[in-house]
Amino acid sequence: VQLQASGGGLVQAGGSMRLSCAASGDTFNRNTMGWFRQAPGKEREFVATIAWDGIAYYGDSVRGRFTASRDNAKNTMYLQMNNLKPEETAVYYCAVGYGLGLRVSASDYMYWGQGTLVTVSS
Repeated sequence: VQLQASGGGLVQAGGSMRLSCAASGDTFNRNTMGWFRQAPGKEREFVATIAWDGIAYYGDSVRGRFTASRDNAKNTMYLQMNNLKPEETAVYYCAVGYGLGLRVSASDYMYWGQGTLVTVSS
């Protein structure tokens, strides 16, 4: 199983960016998927989780600015990030969770991508 996160890069504060996460090696149409991020020197932080039916839940700091979506036919998940802030500079990871329910803990995820770096300049 492989998860390939892409779409990271450099963006100015207030800008937008869309991340993608493509899964291969198995199908996860029914599994919850999630986004986490880790800034230098900080712990991994929950960003968003999305169930197989598209229902999503977000971390407090991103709610209203980030939108998670998925295309089950393509085994791909997305994260649209708007109004980005410099403190959101981090490596963003996608993951596949155990089972169906929305999950906010990293320990509830069984497969992880390699991460994609998002740098937000001030």
